[in-house]
Amino acid sequence: MFLVLLIVIPLIAGIVAIASQSAAIAKIVGLVASLATLGVLLNVLCIPNGSEALAYSKLWIGSLGANFSLLLDGPGKIATLLTAVSFPIIFIASWNNGYKYGHQFWGLMLLAMAGLMGVFLANDMLLFYFFWELALIPTYFLCSIWGGEKRIQVSFKFFIYTFVGSVLMLIGIISLYGKTPDASFSWKSFTQVALTAKEQLFYFWLFFVAFAIKMPIFPLHTWQPDAYEQSPTTVTMVLSGIMVKMGLFAVIRWLFPIFPEASSQMAGIVITLSIIGVIYASLIAIRQDDIKRLIAYSSIAHIGIMAAALFTKNNMGYEGAVIQMFSHGINIIGLWIVVDYIEHQTGVRKMSELGGLAQKAPNLTILFIVLAFANVSLPLTNAFIGEFLMFNGIFQYSVCAAVVACLSIILGAVYTLGLAQKTFYGEPKSLAAIKSDAPLNVIVALSLIVVMIIAFGVYPKPLFNLIGLVTGAN
Repeated sequence: MFLVLLIVIPLIAGIVAIASQSAAIAKIVGLVASLATLGVLLNVLCIPNGSEALAYSKLWIGSLGANFSLLLDGPGKIATLLTAVSFPIIFIASWNNGYKYGHQFWGLMLLAMAGLMGVFLANDMLLFYFFWELALIPTYFLCSIWGGEKRIQVSFKFFIYTFVGSVLMLIGIISLYGKTPDASFSWKSFTQVALTAKEQLFYFWLFFVAFAIKMPIFPLHTWQPDAYEQSPTTVTMVLSGIMVKMGLFAVIRWLFPIFPEASSQMAGIVITLSIIGVIYASLIAIRQDDIKRLIAYSSIAHIGIMAAALFTKNNMGYEGAVIQMFSHGINIIGLWIVVDYIEHQTGVRKMSELGGLAQKAPNLTILFIVLAFANVSLPLTNAFIGEFLMFNGIFQYSVCAAVVACLSIILGAVYTLGLAQKTFYGEPKSLAAIKSDAPLNVIVALSLIVVMIIAFGVYPKPLFNLIGLVTGAN
């Protein structure tokens, strides 16, 4: 029953927030609900592995053999923890942000949270697809209603990409359902479908394209920089910090167990595309002047390394990618919080128009520098252990691939430290003068992230303890 609460709490809170007709009430409901969800999850994470409390199943659509089946395994623990930790931080950091029809904005944020929790818990393929769409629909409206000047074009592009991916996945789901031994949508039934080598390849690409769009990896990434730039930064935090992990998680939970041979056969292609995307995105990030676009391309590079490490299909690559899902999520949200504050204070996002912010915002600067160090995976930050394991996994798979992928470390340092130098140091620009340090809510949100960066960087064992088997429940 605890697993159901992880979905029901933000779902009901989202409906209440929308019905409240008050932005102030909606924010309070959102913060309380997100903290309550985090409390429930922390309680669940204390339950020993193998306990019946980590699984839940009730008949959902009997005529189709679909169950409301939930499972909290190792990757699911990491993904749900990221979601549960991130949303209270996002609510705190964005507390002073005003949005037209704010009650609807915060309500849709909570509905997106419910959808994300469902994606990471679903152990029934039809239920997984239901939550996959539930997470995307609120995000589409958040981008298209509250986004920037080009929000309509960008939201349409985002919709087309995700719609195509969803249709391909739905075709695969329906087709495989007809081949299941017991006419069921359960994880076990889908993994028992007998497929020829050619059939596995066909279905592999139907699902992988949908997941790759969501990550995204090269060359299916083109929607992302525009969506991140035009979306309200609060929404971008969800997109970049949590939602892109849907694709990585789906690869672990569904793609590998259902199509093991095809996954191994196509690993070389996926790893090659991922590493191309890493270098490509890193080089473009170096050339960016807009902070939001720089961080967007940085995210593509980090996700590419995670995807490549997963497809090496060795323990080091797998563990590193799963841990990095959490580390990258909170780190990138921290960077977006800083960008959001700078943009609201100065109205400027271009580094060429910024500079010298450290003189007026020393506390913000100190917190940002820690985030920057984590973004380049400096030792003793949370990102170091995950990246170390991922590169080791890629090295075990291919020395050549590892050498090329390691170039991203140098390139990442170039654009991240360049961002810090151009934004916070040097002479202040009159067009982007900042009058005071960040307010308490922003400092609190960033401090919570920095504590996790240092704590898990020094002692990552709790994250390792959460990681379990790659497969789902029996």
